[in-house]
Amino acid sequence: MNRYCEDYLHFLELEKNAASNTIASYRLEITRYLRFLGHTDVTAPDEITELHASKFLSSLRDAGLSPRSITRAFSAIKGFHKFLVGDGVAENNPMLTIDTPKLARTLPDVLNQDEIELILNQPAPSARDRRNLWLRDKTVLEVLYATGIRVSELLSLKQADVLADEEIIRVFGKGSKERIVPIGKPALQWIDRYKWEVRVLLQSRGRSQDALFLNARGTPMTRMAIWNIVKAYTRKAGITKEVHPHTFRHSFATHLLEGGADLRAVQEMLGHSDITTTQIYTHVDREYLKEVHRTFHPRG
Repeated sequence: MNRYCEDYLHFLELEKNAASNTIASYRLEITRYLRFLGHTDVTAPDEITELHASKFLSSLRDAGLSPRSITRAFSAIKGFHKFLVGDGVAENNPMLTIDTPKLARTLPDVLNQDEIELILNQPAPSARDRRNLWLRDKTVLEVLYATGIRVSELLSLKQADVLADEEIIRVFGKGSKERIVPIGKPALQWIDRYKWEVRVLLQSRGRSQDALFLNARGTPMTRMAIWNIVKAYTRKAGITKEVHPHTFRHSFATHLLEGGADLRAVQEMLGHSDITTTQIYTHVDREYLKEVHRTFHPRG
């Protein structure tokens, strides 16, 4: 049975171009599954029944694994059995009748508008900052909140993607899908100032590849650099919430909906292919409304 696991992982790597982290995770889950089956009378793929698969998933719940971990195991095993049938190793797929475990949807952490302002106001000139990198950091924070784009999308922004006259930016999201996102004048003004006061000097130090945001060496910034910027200025603002770059995206969407924005418009700006992904922010909005009710209604 173990050789079928290796065949499947090989298939994921070569045919599906799966990430190394995905392959490592699937290897762990399928190995655990095969070890479980080893304690039964199963010796061939076609002998695995729906009951075997269900008992394995139940054993994960009994072992105290989180719903997310169980869902990951489910996906790995489902893909494994689909591969066995497709490769002609087995005729029967025991996972066809087993429902996907339901994940409890957790509300994303958001910052209120005062907290956002606090963080945005933290970058400032200092004697030690001779290259005025505070100006770049300020621009990064402004763009994250003004557009709600992902860190990966921020890092891939080129100078040519900023269409200032039209007050939009061109973004390449998941699967390299292109979308147009509005950007306000304040963020555009910070971009313009950063480009002419800081970026023009940084680009002469390295290979910029026309990336909008550059590090001190003149090369495109990394994901970790953006995380560090957000972390540093959040701490400086005295905010104790767990804040990361995606928090700006969550806050962007929540504040739009609180202001009365149309859900479809927010979906388009965030680049969600499915509106149900965007709808989680309506739950955040409901929490806000309930808090207002509790605070201000005489019988709240």
